[in-house]
Amino acid sequence: MPCLSHVVKENNISPVRLDRYVSEILGILSRSQIKARQLKGKINGKNVKLSRIVKQGDNLELNWEDAPPFDLLPENIPLETIYEDVRCVVINKAQGMVVHPGAGNRQGTLANALYYRRLANGGKNANENIRPGIVHRLDKETSGVIVAAYDDEAHAFLAEQFKSRKTKKNYIAIVQGAPKEPKGKIETFLARDPKDRKKFAVSESGRSAITYYKTVKTWRIKNGAYYSLILLRPRTGRTHQLRVHLRHIGVPILGDPMYGSADKMFPKASLMLHSRKLAITIPGETEERIFSAPMPQRFKEIMEKL
Repeated sequence: MPCLSHVVKENNISPVRLDRYVSEILGILSRSQIKARQLKGKINGKNVKLSRIVKQGDNLELNWEDAPPFDLLPENIPLETIYEDVRCVVINKAQGMVVHPGAGNRQGTLANALYYRRLANGGKNANENIRPGIVHRLDKETSGVIVAAYDDEAHAFLAEQFKSRKTKKNYIAIVQGAPKEPKGKIETFLARDPKDRKKFAVSESGRSAITYYKTVKTWRIKNGAYYSLILLRPRTGRTHQLRVHLRHIGVPILGDPMYGSADKMFPKASLMLHSRKLAITIPGETEERIFSAPMPQRFKEIMEKL
């Protein structure tokens, strides 16, 4: 039975029920999963109902039932593994790979590949409780470091670090233009774009999003255009956050089909965004590790032409 201990640290949290805190803030289980998997909780050592209001400083003890068997097809897809044990795996995800199955993408995803890998390496059969749990997401066209869990308890342990902002994420991007300031902090609110539900936009009604950036190098080419290599440290993990934030300060990521613009010098460039480093504590350990993925070849090819 998976379990998790967690101390509520948010100092500006609005009154929220325990079940909503688990689903919306911790992100461990969805509302439907909370019921289906019989979530039970204690607050400060006492059994409580899921309607109990959570407060700063509360010590939560949560446990729930294992997930039922799922219909994920294991697929033998080559992966570049950075680290792996029986509880979790860190991958250098290739550009173009979808992370998790969804509408139109039931096969060929990272989850399919990890399921096959775990079954093969562990000598287990598909009826046992082995399931690759995607802890965080990278867009299909974003490459680089991503971590996944092989069991529910490991997933909860890793996910809590993302929710409480204990992880340290480091990305690189090649952008069109040069930021006005060589380094800085981008702080906005992000919400779905009302004109296109597949996109996100800066909005006063959205969720807080914070990104720190630093310009590593800027190139000025013959026609007067600028390109820059940017180091990014997102403090939050909103969908499309880095892509929207860079566009917001006037330097969209080169090759971004959703938030960028056509580029005459590199018309065939793919999304130039790469998850370079991730600092996180893996299950069973107390000290964080730093996992890294080298600069992709597509970055090198662009930079050689600048």
